[in-house]
Formats: sequence, structure tokens, C-alpha cells
Amino acid sequence: MKILWAKSGTLVPPDSGGTIRSFNLLKELAREHEITLFLFYGAHANDRHGELKKLFANAITVPMELPKKKRGVAEAFAYASSFFSPWPYSVSKYCRPEATARLREVVTTGHFDVIICDFLFATEAIPWDLPVPKILFTHNVEEVIWRRAFEIARNPIWKVVAWREFQRIAAVERRYVALADQVLAVSENDRSHFATYVDSRKITVVPTGVDIDYFHPMSLEEKPNRIVFTGSMDSMANEDAILFLHEAILPKIRSELAKTEAWVVGRTPSQKILDLGAQGVGIKVTGAVEDVRPYIAESPVYVVPMRIGGGTRIKIFEAMAMGKAVVSTTVGAEGLPVTHGKDIILADTPEEFATQVIRLLKNSAERQFIGNAARKLVEENYSWAAVVRSFDEVLRKAVLGKSSVVKSGSN
Repeated sequence: MKILWAKSGTLVPPDSGGTIRSFNLLKELAREHEITLFLFYGAHANDRHGELKKLFANAITVPMELPKKKRGVAEAFAYASSFFSPWPYSVSKYCRPEATARLREVVTTGHFDVIICDFLFATEAIPWDLPVPKILFTHNVEEVIWRRAFEIARNPIWKVVAWREFQRIAAVERRYVALADQVLAVSENDRSHFATYVDSRKITVVPTGVDIDYFHPMSLEEKPNRIVFTGSMDSMANEDAILFLHEAILPKIRSELAKTEAWVVGRTPSQKILDLGAQGVGIKVTGAVEDVRPYIAESPVYVVPMRIGGGTRIKIFEAMAMGKAVVSTTVGAEGLPVTHGKDIILADTPEEFATQVIRLLKNSAERQFIGNAARKLVEENYSWAAVVRSFDEVLRKAVLGKSSVVKSGSN
């Protein structure tokens, strides 16, 4: 099958939830199919996307001049200039004329069996009028993410911004979920949301996977009274999680276990997060690291104190694959096939979250029980090879469905 995979934003290095999911699915699909990868993203130094030509039949890259820093001055100005646009900023900043024109050219000359639009943010560049089956791969329900961001916002300016993005992204998401021939969701929760306004038969859940060979239990000694959070720290949801941890949860943990340290591991931490690390308040900020696994292995408890989010958190499956005890909010673990008290601990209030972390830090046997069950769950059911089988079935369904419609229309 000839597949055109279109994505806005970078793909390598695969160091955030969405890029990890896309990269691993693409690698598995390339074993059986001819993949043309079309990427349009912000130009940056040390661009590694040339490496992708070794993995896929074709890799077309369109670097563009975009604001270099998320939530920086340049992006604030760009956002303000688009405030009265009907499009959400997170879509319009990528879907520029040069990317849209180039993608149309590729589609019209390539004779593809199917087009995959990876994330909602690429939708405006997709030539929806052309008679090629189109699949929208939704890693999240973006409407839900921005509604939650609006609900918890305290800064009045940010609240207006979040409300504006929520309204516009909800309209765009509904439009393209309806236009797509097939929609891929990463959880039953997301599928149920989309099914409120489109036929549920065109929505398929493709579960989150994890590289169970790369993420595995390690023999490194755990450091007492250490907790860890990993993730791309230029994410609004991840930044909010660490601020929530610092303001509401960690002080309660340290009131009983005074030497507890929270390690924040991930690329491009914002100035707010860097300031926390510099203040000596029990938070250690690493920035980008070559390998997150030692940081996870050395921490007795992995924490996910997220209040904003959608889709599923790959970071949780990575920690589970390493046999770690995970404490998460319900939002953090939303959509994952986990069971509270068996393979994960769920807690939503700061008091309960802190209590559960303290209990696990003090009880190695309980940590081991949770961690072993977690590893077993992902090992048996959620390798990338298993996940891609579901993905492949949807591709074939979309192609066959579209061809049957074309044939019946021509009679």
C-alpha cells in the first residue's frame, strides 16, 4: 500500500508523546508498506529530519520560519496578530501557503492509496477535495485540552486566550472529524467524545503502545525519597503539572518526608520551571537528557500530577514497562487500560496524591507489587508490533471503503 503521512511539527528526535507514537507506528508500518512522509515544521539548528530518508521510501521536509520559543515574545505577537482569525493559532501557525501548496503537489503526482493526517494541526494543509481516502489520526481531543486549560486558568489574559483557542479549535476539530473517511482515536474516552457528533462506525481506537525492549526494568539502585516526572516541558499540560506539584503536592510530601526531591526530566523547560529548580525547593530540573531511563529507574515513584490533557500518556506506559509504581491523577491516566490499586495508583486531590506518594516511598513491597503488575500489563498487550496490527486494519478498511464508494458511484 502506498501511504502518504502528513504531519506538522517535528518527528525526530521522538521525545514527546505524540512524536513517540507517530515515529514507532511509522517504523512498524514501513515494514509492510511504502511510506511517503511529509513534514512541515519550524526551521531549527541541527535539523535531523534527513535521517528519515533511510527509514522510509520518501521523506519530504518543509522547514518554515516560526517563533522559536513557545509562549515567548515572538509567539505572543504572532498569536495576537491572529486573534481575530477564524482558525485556532495552533493550526494556522503551521498550515501556511508554502506547506499547503507543496503537499497538494505531492498528492496530485504521487498516486497514493491513502493519506494520513497526523494530529489535528495539519488539517488545513490537507487537500480534502481530492478523491484519495483520508484518515485523521487524533492523538487527543484538542477541544477537551483547551476547555480544561480555560477552566483552570487564573491569569485573566491567559483565560481569554484559552477561551478563544478552545472555541476555534472545537469548531475546526468537529469539521475535520466529519470530513475524514476514518478517524483514529487513542482511547475509548476520545472515541465516545467524537461519536457525539459523527457516526461511531467511522471511529476506531488504536491503543497506545510502548517499546517494551527499550523500556524495561533496570538494576540501578533506587534513591530514597525521590520521585520523577518525564516529558517535553514545552508542553502546556506538562508545565501545569509541575506547577501543581510544586504548589500543592510536594509541600505536603515534604512535611512528612523532608528530603523528598522531585526530578523533572525533559527538554526545553520554561523559565517558570527553571526558576523552581534554581530556588532549591525540592525540585531538580534536568532539561533535555540523552536517556530518560536511568532517571526513571533511580526513582522509587513515578508521578503524573496532570490537570490538563487528552488522549493517552505514553509516559505512563514507559514507566510501567520499567516496572515502576506510578501515581497519577485521573486526567493523567485518562484513556489508559489501567486499574487503580493493581497496576497504578490514582489520586486527584493534593492531599490524596501526597498520601499515596508517601505510602509508596515508605513501602518497597507495595511498590514492587504495583510495578510488577504494570510491567506485565504492557508486556502482554501493548508492544508497538501489536498496536500496529490494529492500525493496519483501519488503513485497509479506509481504502476498500473508498474504492467501493467510487465504484458504486460510477455505475
